[in-house]
Amino acid sequence: MRPGCVLVFCMCISVFLHHAISQPPTETDTYTECTDGYQWDPQTQHCKDINECETIPEACKGEMKCFNHYGGYLCLPRSASVIPAPEPPNQIHPSLENTASEPFNPCPPGFEPQGDSCVDVDECEQDRHDCQPSQQCFNTEGSFSCQCPDGYRKVGTECIDIDECRYRYCQHRCVNVPGSFSCQCEPGFQLAGNNRSCIDVDECGMGAPCSQRCYNTYGTFLCRCEQGYELGPDGFACNDIDECSYSSYLCQYQCVNEHGKFSCVCPEGYQLLGTRLCQDINECETGAHQCSDGQTCVNIHGGHKCVNNKSCQEPYVQVSDRCTCPVTKPVCRDMPYSVVHRYMSITSERSVPSDIFQIQATSVLPGAYNTFRIRSGDDNGDFYIRQINNISAMLVLARAVNGPREYVLDLEMVSVNPLVSYHTSSVLRLTIYVGPHAF
Repeated sequence: MRPGCVLVFCMCISVFLHHAISQPPTETDTYTECTDGYQWDPQTQHCKDINECETIPEACKGEMKCFNHYGGYLCLPRSASVIPAPEPPNQIHPSLENTASEPFNPCPPGFEPQGDSCVDVDECEQDRHDCQPSQQCFNTEGSFSCQCPDGYRKVGTECIDIDECRYRYCQHRCVNVPGSFSCQCEPGFQLAGNNRSCIDVDECGMGAPCSQRCYNTYGTFLCRCEQGYELGPDGFACNDIDECSYSSYLCQYQCVNEHGKFSCVCPEGYQLLGTRLCQDINECETGAHQCSDGQTCVNIHGGHKCVNNKSCQEPYVQVSDRCTCPVTKPVCRDMPYSVVHRYMSITSERSVPSDIFQIQATSVLPGAYNTFRIRSGDDNGDFYIRQINNISAMLVLARAVNGPREYVLDLEMVSVNPLVSYHTSSVLRLTIYVGPHAF
């Protein structure tokens, strides 16, 4: 065989001399010639395979490696491996004795005669191979090859599983299985169409257990609540916030908690001003009162009062809008000449001292000197008078008072003229209603 030959299958040919030949039938000849790739071994009297890889210098060029083969040799890449086929029968010069038990096969190894030609033997199908149980047998022209299944690699004569996870085929997690592998994703992701990459899962669109709002994020999701609610410990449920329990200043009067919000309410006689303040309802202006024609409606904090228009008591008589005591009556000499009725309302817990009512003289006699005082009604000293000038004074609340409560104060203005020995007085009867609340 010449150097550079890839594969040559040869065999020894023995010639059987029939009786038709001119040689005597009892004479046996010995032949020492072998086909290419073999040489005669006189010691064993057989044709012996020539190892071209040892006898031919540089049998394979470049990066090719030489592999000896029966009757020839192979030049294969250095990474290749060759599984040797079973030893073929030694080429011998057939004698009359063995030709009688073994039929003559004129075909190369791996082939068998069929008619006038040689056909390939399927060693895999006929179980005439030496592949390991972990290997797969593949028939080739004149031979066979043992290969490892996909996902396995050959180590020696065995096939071992390839750990594909070492090559980081998966974006997240890799699970190696015999002959293959599978990719898995972290929670919040799902496997993409290529079965290797991981894509985000939109949990909000897949029915995330948020009771109100859901926001998808990369790899997870967040639950959020509407205003007036707070997220529960489980991170999903939204619980109502009791705003009223956080502060007593949310509402001026009373806070009422509701689902997701709160509202302010006011006591009877008041209405809500804005969202939290309470304002007194003026029943006298709205007509929401039951005062008769002979009565006057007086609005107070949280309600109203109906007072009689004619409230003069003996010995006073009604003159216009005031009660007067005629000088012709002896009893009137020691009593104020006139009494005027006025009404007002103040809130509870008012800061003190606080100016609440101004007294103003409507008429002043020439040369008269006027003084102001609380004639009656202030038994506890809750008020005092601060005179401003000769014709006016201010009623001052001296102590904080709580309602509901009612005061009737007689505020007297005494007029004295020493030049003419003139002395007289007039009273402003002020009814003060203290409301039940500080608003």
